Formats: sequence, C-alpha cells, structure tokens
Amino acid sequence: MLGILGILVSLLLLIVLAYRGWNVIVIAPICALVGLLLGDFDAPILATYTQVFMPALGNYLIKFFPLFLLGAVFGKLMDDSGCARTIAHRIVEWTGKERAIIAIILACGVLTYGGVSLFVVAFAVFPVAIQMFREGNLPKRLIPATIALGSFTFTMSALPGSPAIQNAIPMPYFHTDAFAAPGLGLIAGVVMFACGSLWLMLRARRARAAGEGFGDAAPAVGAASPAAIPLGEMPSFAVAITPVILVLAINFVFSKYVIGDLDTAYLATPKYGKTTVSAVGGTWAIIVAMLTACVVLIALTWRRFQSVRQSLNEGALGSMLPILNVGSEVAYGGVIASLAAFAIIKDWLMGLTDNPVIGLAIIVNVLAGITGSASGGMSIALQAVGQQYLELAQAAGLSPQILHRVAALASGGLDALPHNGAVITLLAICGLNHKQSYFDIFMVAVAFPLLSMLLVIVLNGLFGTF
Repeated sequence: MLGILGILVSLLLLIVLAYRGWNVIVIAPICALVGLLLGDFDAPILATYTQVFMPALGNYLIKFFPLFLLGAVFGKLMDDSGCARTIAHRIVEWTGKERAIIAIILACGVLTYGGVSLFVVAFAVFPVAIQMFREGNLPKRLIPATIALGSFTFTMSALPGSPAIQNAIPMPYFHTDAFAAPGLGLIAGVVMFACGSLWLMLRARRARAAGEGFGDAAPAVGAASPAAIPLGEMPSFAVAITPVILVLAINFVFSKYVIGDLDTAYLATPKYGKTTVSAVGGTWAIIVAMLTACVVLIALTWRRFQSVRQSLNEGALGSMLPILNVGSEVAYGGVIASLAAFAIIKDWLMGLTDNPVIGLAIIVNVLAGITGSASGGMSIALQAVGQQYLELAQAAGLSPQILHRVAALASGGLDALPHNGAVITLLAICGLNHKQSYFDIFMVAVAFPLLSMLLVIVLNGLFGTF
C-alpha cells in the first residue's frame, strides 16, 4: 500500500510541477526519486538512475529521434519559406471568412497531417485566426480550441498515414505501419472533426445570441512571428502543398510496396539488433518521406529563405527540447514501472477486462492522462504491457492493427488535461488562460476523441479490423 501511495505522490508532484512551468527534464528524475524512496526503501538510488532511468531515456531517443528531428526541420522549413501561411490563407479563401472556424480547423489539419509540428502550426495559423475571428466578431476565447481540434486530435491519432509521433510509436511494438486499420481510423477522424466543429459553431452561435463578440485582442506570443514575409511574396499554393503531399504519398508507397520487397535478412544479425523489417519498416518509411519532402521543399523555395542553413540549424535545435521532454517522461515511467507496486497497479488495470483492445485503451489513457503527454504516456504503457497485449490479441485472433490504432487514439484522449504541455503552450500563443478557453479545449481534445475511440472499439467488435 505504501508503494502505491508513493507512486501516486510522485505522479501528483510531476503534474503539479509541470503545470507550474517546471521543465520535465529537471523534474522527471526528481519525481522518479520520490516514487523510488517511498516505494522501495532498499533500492539503490544511483544505480536506478544510471541503469534504469538513463537506459529508458536512451532507448526512446534511439527509436524516435529521427522522427522528431525531421519533423522539427520540416516544420521550420515550411514556416520560414512561407508555405505554411500560404496553405492557411488559401483554405480561408476557399471556405470563406464567414466560416472562420471550419477554415482554421482545416488549415491546421492539412498542415499537421502533412508533417508540420503542431507548435509551428499554432504560430503560423494564429495570426490568420485572430484576424478572421475579429472580422466575424467571434469570441477570441474559442481560438485555442479551434486550433487544438485541427492540430492535435484527428490528424495526430486517427487518420491513417499520419507522420505524427503518436502514430509512429506503436509500430515497433505491433509490427505495423502508419496506415494501420485505415477504415476505423478514418471513421474516428470524421467523428472528431464533425463533433468538434459542430460544438465550436454551436458555442459561437450561443455567444453571438448572448451579445458576446470578439472582445479586445490580448497580446499574444505568436502574433508577429509568421508575418515576416508579406502576403504578396508568399509561395504559390501548388508549391506550398507539394511537400505535404509528398510526405503522405511517399510514406504510403514505401510502407505498402517498397520496404516489403527489400532484402532485409541482415536485420536478424546481432549487428543490426536481431530485429525484423516489420518492426522497423514503418519508421523507415516516415524517415524517407520526411527527408524527401525537406529536400524538395528547399529546392522549390530556395530563394525565399533568408538562410537555409539557419533554418536547418534552428529546426534541428528545436527538436531537442521536445524529444528530451518526452524521453524524460518515458524514463520516469521506466523507474516507476520497475517498482513492485507498479506491478500491482498494472495487474489491476489489466484485470479490469479480458479484452486486449479495451485493456490497452484503458492503460494508455490512464498513463497519458497522468503524464500529460500522448507520446510519453503511450510509450510508458507499451513498454510495460505492449508485448503482453500483442500476445493476447494474437491468441484471440485479433489483428495487431487494431492495437496500433486504439493505442494511438487512446494516447490522444486524457493527455490533453490542463497540465499538458501543448495546451499550456497553445494558450500562451493565443494570449488566453485556462479559465477562458480550457473548457472548449477539453471538449474537442478530450471528450470527442474518447468518444471516437469507444466507437472504434465497438465497430471493431462488430465488424473486425478494416
């Protein structure tokens, strides 16, 4: 009982400190130490740090650093070249300013589905959003939820082929690719988009009926950043969208047709980790797709950069903090998972249901909510129980693809609680606070994603994986 209390105290401390702005790289080992001291009095502290915490951090970096690096570089190139803004403005033109909410959701969705970091998207789209909301006299408190719906819901966890890290993490555990359970993923994405859009439009209509308008614009972090390039000098839409299309197309072709035909027998040797192409092929496909898109983007927009070298350097450096943040959360989870009390909690959670799909959804959701991180919570969960649930699913005749899709969907549910780093950053960019905007963020980024996940589980039970 004391061990479980120690874990709970440790987790509560992690949540509170993260919410108050402490960097997780600093607090993760401290909180892990608290859980260790309260949960296992005899555990060697230094050995736990060097032999448990750091290997868990290192393993995460080994698996996913290329994806963070290429994603950050691609996002920076899209931002500095003006391509991200071009896409946002063109979608606004298509939908019309009277449909500001739908326009911003679609603009964010296209960019994030094409591989642009949600943080880059928020900075790039916010100036467009605030202008449209002001012209439409819509409450500015709805802007964060609008950007959140387009940036870290359906394109992050549901749509097949998404290069988001949350869609990549399950691949080595379940030997799947980014297009796992495409039909179910599309349905989940449509549910998130439709429910979220309808909710935000209903909220806007009620605000208008109550006489609430845009209000005074608050100072915002991202207001001036994307405006460095005048609209008249932006790249054409055809040029801007080409790299985005390449990410999706090359990812699909390599996943489905190229990698499977390669001679990869050497992967079974100790030199290459005694693995299989099914365990690493999905990651290879995303690496090739993102790298190709970066090269093509530079070639198409070379003269629009003030300095390609500076953009590449800043993009690379921008990848370091996110991956170290998540890696530290995963390492924290590795320490907690090594405690005897965690085995009791894990067994209790796994004992709630005999269905491996439902069980995986519960565990990933719980850990994503505790850590306030979709990728961190899912990584901790899959490291702890991924192999067990894969074996249970195979014994039950279930496709590993449904485990992949449900794990990704579950990671995007309770992760967006108030202490989530993306939520805090988004509110800062928009110059708003939790009291003003979090309720709508909760609805579009927690409630409706959970609903879509439950729908996918039901559909899978009725019709199988498709």
